[in-house]
Amino acid sequence: MNAQYKPITDLELAHLGEGTIAYVRKISSDDLVSRFPGLPHIQSGLDLWAVFGANGQPMMVADEQAVAISAAVNRDLRPVSIN
Repeated sequence: MNAQYKPITDLELAHLGEGTIAYVRKISSDDLVSRFPGLPHIQSGLDLWAVFGANGQPMMVADEQAVAISAAVNRDLRPVSIN
């Protein structure tokens, strides 16, 4: 059987997992600020763990991976680590 596949749009991809998945990754404070200039002031030179929503927007930042994962779980999100 030959199945027909509909390509996923960029918008659909951005919302895939929204409300159910949180992406957790290590990021420098400098990289975080340069990618998201609207964030409150963050000290330069820190290694942080960020929790991102399915759309790529940061939800929270922690100094330990376990804290970031716990925060995602507390928001009823399934944390997924990415590099």
